Amino acid sequence: MKQAILALSLVMLTLPAQAQSADPSGTWLTQSGDTRVRIAKCGAEYCGTIAASTFQKDTNNADPKLRDRNIVGVRMIWDLKPEGDGYTGQLYNPQDGKTYTGKLKMTSAKTLQLSGCVFGGLICKSQTWTKAN
Repeated sequence: MKQAILALSLVMLTLPAQAQSADPSGTWLTQSGDTRVRIAKCGAEYCGTIAASTFQKDTNNADPKLRDRNIVGVRMIWDLKPEGDGYTGQLYNPQDGKTYTGKLKMTSAKTLQLSGCVFGGLICKSQTWTKAN
């Protein structure tokens, strides 16, 4: 009886830890390998800023005034908040200049899945990013 109570107590202690989303902080290499994004806390949420890229300028931005800005330093992920076993927020895709509803899920300590979605999350495209540091 004591062993059953102890086992149940240990299971109950681990439940809150399992419900929390893994911390996505760090520098991540995009699936194509051409961009590194640094994800960090920005207040209560997480955000991601382009740290390095083979692209020089934000040439596909929907705003013509921003097309000549350097791509390094552009915030491409913001307002990431825990939801379920991952995060939701906003994603800017510099390859098409559009902003999407985003989902981020850590799939391991060294990989994450990032999805950009339209139509309220009905249609999503995903990429697997690898940790660079």
